[in-house]
Amino acid sequence: MASSTKYIFITGGVTSSLGKGIIAASLAKLLQSRGFNVTIQKFDPYLNIDPGTLNPYEHGECYVTEDGAETDLDLGHYERFLNTPTSQNNNVTTGRIYNNVITKERKGEYLGKTVQVIPHITDEIKNNFYKLGEDGKYDVVITEIGGCVGDIESLPFIEAVRQAKWDLGPNNFLVVHLTLIPYLAAAKELKTKPTQHSVKQLLEAGIQPDILVCRSEHHLPQDVKKKVALFCNVQLNSVIEALDADTIYDVPLLMKKEKLDERVMTKLKLTARGNTELEHWKEFLGKLKNPTQEINIGLIGKYVSLPDAYKSIIESFVHAGAATECKVNLKLISSEEINPDNVGRKLEELHGILVAPGFGERGLDGKIETVKFARENQIPFLGICLGMQVAVIEFAKNVLHLKGANSTEMDPQTPHPVIALMEEQKNVVEMGGTMRLGSYPCEIKKGTRASAAYGKSKINERHRHRYEFNNHYLKQYEENGMFASGINPETKLVEIIEIKDHPWFVAAQFHPEYKSTVLGPHPLFVRFIKAAIENKVKI
Repeated sequence: MASSTKYIFITGGVTSSLGKGIIAASLAKLLQSRGFNVTIQKFDPYLNIDPGTLNPYEHGECYVTEDGAETDLDLGHYERFLNTPTSQNNNVTTGRIYNNVITKERKGEYLGKTVQVIPHITDEIKNNFYKLGEDGKYDVVITEIGGCVGDIESLPFIEAVRQAKWDLGPNNFLVVHLTLIPYLAAAKELKTKPTQHSVKQLLEAGIQPDILVCRSEHHLPQDVKKKVALFCNVQLNSVIEALDADTIYDVPLLMKKEKLDERVMTKLKLTARGNTELEHWKEFLGKLKNPTQEINIGLIGKYVSLPDAYKSIIESFVHAGAATECKVNLKLISSEEINPDNVGRKLEELHGILVAPGFGERGLDGKIETVKFARENQIPFLGICLGMQVAVIEFAKNVLHLKGANSTEMDPQTPHPVIALMEEQKNVVEMGGTMRLGSYPCEIKKGTRASAAYGKSKINERHRHRYEFNNHYLKQYEENGMFASGINPETKLVEIIEIKDHPWFVAAQFHPEYKSTVLGPHPLFVRFIKAAIENKVKI
């Protein structure tokens, strides 16, 4: 297979959660800084066709791309680091692979052959490996293989990687293996055996890693690196130390210091097309680590025991915090624990309040109490997706006095369906991939908080929802102080609502957090933080 695109595969061993996604994003950032066009894709070994139907406790947040793909949260890291959008093709699961193969088999495309894992499943995996590189848009395609080497679920992917080497040729193919070198406190010693066993499993699968990235809590002495190189059959300068970092945004610079990008370029015979030296990145880190002020923001949701459920929101506060040179102390508070008796005590130290996205009735009452507290006490408020819908329900109950007002998602028999199922959703039966997904336009009214934030009247934002503001009630809302500041020009769907007589009360049906990046912090988060800073000064 002739290819001008270089392919890098990132595998992991010993344990999950070592940070393959961050290493992939960091390497991509370094190569991007050298002048290459880079993209990253994630291959997940679970049988779901996509993570859209997964509970956030299972797999963290479901990230949504511009073209409406529901994907793994690692794609959020890829976009935040590279500042370039991903797509449907950047996240592939075992479920999608098998679904594609079985669909082809049913159509008779295999000409009566017995359909097997090898070659049919592995060929389908490889076709998806190469898809992003086929149009010549990218110089380098980095593929992260989910799970750990040795997992039963990962075996077809690992076998496909082995075969890819022979398709692509040695100068177009490279494997980076991320592993762990633990420190045993009792023995006061770093142990290389887990790494050795992990590499041994890769070798048994027919893959020799080219570079080892070794996660450790302690600096790796030269003798430890030599031992790893010897036993794992890699060059000494291809044993890369990856120490725990203060922030994930330190990792590209740490990897640059370890010369990871240089090793990759040497092995793939790549010549740099320039070197930006990551100046903007360093500037961002400087602001992040040297804030001039500090605020407390409450993130109110029902998945707070797993912060990854709100990964993009959390990272959006990091980006916007650096942009405003403000340290944001994010307090994750369970909406299930909030009631009329304790809401003041739970939220009294906050300078700003965000009500998070979610589905279902659990924790709804606590969110309603939270919105009421923010509205009545003039605390800067940002609602996202369900957070906007809750703000609408709270206003209906406590300002418009519409008894029993609710969303038809929570109460199908509500006498006042101020939030209702979208027309195109009424005949939808299947759950996966059927919501309003991806980027849609929005027109912003002049003189509004949203207009001041964006600085323009036409925007595009990403969606993930089935229910919408019921426009039958819009006039009643606007007569009483809550108005639509953002409208979809085609469907007239209410995208953004605001309250007039409030320092800063903005809620959006879309997910602004999906578009926030290191070099492009989202304007709504930036303005929200500024409003919270002003609120702190008043207090």
